[in-house]
Amino acid sequence: MDQIQLRNRLLVATGMWREATGEPLPKMEPGKPEDQINQFELTLVNKLFESATPETAREVADRTWDLVHDRPDSDPVKRRVVECHEELAKMTKLTD
Repeated sequence: MDQIQLRNRLLVATGMWREATGEPLPKMEPGKPEDQINQFELTLVNKLFESATPETAREVADRTWDLVHDRPDSDPVKRRVVECHEELAKMTKLTD
């Protein structure tokens, strides 16, 4: 993955984190930038999912999908988003 894609992913995720949580950014373990960004995005998706209620589930689903919609199905963050969407759908019956 090129540096521009990584930078863009980081910008989107940090903006979403700040807007959704109001908390400081989490500390990441040392490692390759792509792995760090994947871990940060997974942390973000999990945090958004954990805070979802039936009233906010649709918004959480939309926000997390915006993060990964253009990625391949093999992407670990996209796979986690799909798992979360299944739970959000049960929570709010989005499939009706």
